[in-house]
Amino acid sequence: MLRRSFLKFLAATPLGRLAAGLAATLASAAAIYLDLTQIDVKKTAQKRAAAAEIHLPYPRLRGPVSVEEALANRRSVREYREEPVTIEELAQLLWAAYGISETTYGLRTAPSAGAQYPLELYAVVGDLGVKTGEGYLPAGIYHYDVYAHSLQMRKAGDYREALYRAALEQIWVLKAPVSLVFTAVYSRTTRVYGERGRLRYVPMDLGHAGQNVYLQATALGLGTVAVGAFYDEEVSRILDLPPDETPLYIMPAGRPLASYRLTEKELIQYYQRRRA
Repeated sequence: MLRRSFLKFLAATPLGRLAAGLAATLASAAAIYLDLTQIDVKKTAQKRAAAAEIHLPYPRLRGPVSVEEALANRRSVREYREEPVTIEELAQLLWAAYGISETTYGLRTAPSAGAQYPLELYAVVGDLGVKTGEGYLPAGIYHYDVYAHSLQMRKAGDYREALYRAALEQIWVLKAPVSLVFTAVYSRTTRVYGERGRLRYVPMDLGHAGQNVYLQATALGLGTVAVGAFYDEEVSRILDLPPDETPLYIMPAGRPLASYRLTEKELIQYYQRRRA
């Protein structure tokens, strides 16, 4: 009875309608707060997961393929098997590209003008793209920490299709299990060398590091290709790059669909035909 009278009061009087409106507003505000709190909790968990450091297997300094063999058999490979690379292979590619090769000053595997090292390196990993001892590396965009030889996930998920579209739909970017992406912080070099650093020295640095990836991929029985045709703004957005970083190279990597081998006999015969 009392409840029915109270409801009539709420419906019939201005004061009652005001009280009912305030109650409804407070209830809505509480629901929104709880939703936002849940979203913040999810975002915090995602950020913590993304920030987790993955220690890579240590680089190997000896391998079964000589420098001469890697040079002879290096090709630009655009067709890959539907197979993952291993975490050891990815670690070796990253180290060869730009890793530490001198432990007093932290010098790298690739030369750099004035040892300014303007490049940064990312790995865009697809679903089931990198095999680990326990399963697979989660799909995502990872930044390579050259000093710790480790990866930090920047974004979770398979971004190969987005990268493929940003790269003018070059199919090898989509099909490769992983792509390395080189970026440059030009100011590291221009603060020493001015505009010459931007126009000449940073591109030289990129060429050195890119060739390292080619040769190491060949030595591992993998293939890669240097891709420079893409929309810079789109790649920057996909990688969430800071304003001072510019994407320069995409290098998809995987197991070649067809292998290439040059023999010494073939090479000698080639030169002999041109000496005749």
